[in-house]
Amino acid sequence: MLPPAVKETALSTARNMVPSENTVHVSFAPAESARVYDIVIGQDILAQAGERLAAVLTSKKICIVTDETVARLYLVNLMKNLEMSGFNACPPVILPAGERTKNFEHLQNIIDRFSSYKLDRSATIVALGGGVVGDIAGFAAAIFMRGAGFAQIPTTLLAQVDSSVGGKTGINTAAGKNLAGAFHQPKIVLIDTGVLKTLPPRELKAGYAEILKYALIGDPDFFAWLEQNGATLLAGDAAAQEYAIGKSCRAKAAIVVADEDERKDIRALLNLGHSFGHALEALGGYDGRILHGEAVGTGCLLAFEFSRDRGLCPAEDVERLRGHMQKAGLMTEPPFKAAAEDMFARMQSDKKNRDGRTTLVLARGIGRAFVAGDIVAADVLAFLKKRF
Repeated sequence: MLPPAVKETALSTARNMVPSENTVHVSFAPAESARVYDIVIGQDILAQAGERLAAVLTSKKICIVTDETVARLYLVNLMKNLEMSGFNACPPVILPAGERTKNFEHLQNIIDRFSSYKLDRSATIVALGGGVVGDIAGFAAAIFMRGAGFAQIPTTLLAQVDSSVGGKTGINTAAGKNLAGAFHQPKIVLIDTGVLKTLPPRELKAGYAEILKYALIGDPDFFAWLEQNGATLLAGDAAAQEYAIGKSCRAKAAIVVADEDERKDIRALLNLGHSFGHALEALGGYDGRILHGEAVGTGCLLAFEFSRDRGLCPAEDVERLRGHMQKAGLMTEPPFKAAAEDMFARMQSDKKNRDGRTTLVLARGIGRAFVAGDIVAADVLAFLKKRF
């Protein structure tokens, strides 16, 4: 469960379709008041990017990092918008689309481009794209000259509700997902719900799985709202999407402020489903057979099943979760054979593990997640053998 202070801040009821405001204010401890930024959510935000950025940035030096797919849709207009707002934008860095881009080779290329443009620490790196672009661009910003400025313009539902919020950046390694990275908070996050119209249904459902995760962590009322309104959201209803995005961002922001670097077992709650999910992604070779959101959704179901088997979670909550996922058309099984031993081996490199002990985010029911650091590894392997 979330600590009371965090729960009160992050988890309001979900009775109304329209959020009270479309800006989520993120502010860290007073001693670090320089790290204050807004998450701005709404229609046509992309068209306001130049003026929004100009309001918070002190330097006009800017460099956009994006991928080939997003560049075709939004890059030209964004560059024109930035120019009209007086920015000195470098030629953009355009990456191949897909999870395989998150590696050291592409990170090196990005840093080399920054150097060739003679950028300095006053420059701002703008991530225009999904979670892959945000993660690698943010990591590049974090390590270039020990910390350039960073701004997020997420263009997928998953990035809007998860990876663009909270300052986690990184790349994958041969050993696993996001094993190299840094905490680097953005100066602003601009979320345009209008861009979701260009998302394929599969990508939209992958993002929905991350929204579902917030409800499972600590907000049973939000889960009930999703049961009633999830289909409307996935069908493209702008009001439902804006409500759920705002709800998710507020929940994550409150947790991140309470535990930015994951030292207090509060932020780790956001990893519900990720231990199993990251293992599935790695076994899939990041080849597109299973998207991050699909893996997380499947991982959440596995975490609930494991919790049930340990006598922690009511079976009816597991079936309620499974039923909603199936009704929403979410993935509940990996699209390839996942050997239990291979899954287990991948899970051993999970960043939550401490001193050789397996740590998982488990649940006592819908909206009642907690961090369990006393898991017997053999129990995890036995579960996986039964499950797969």
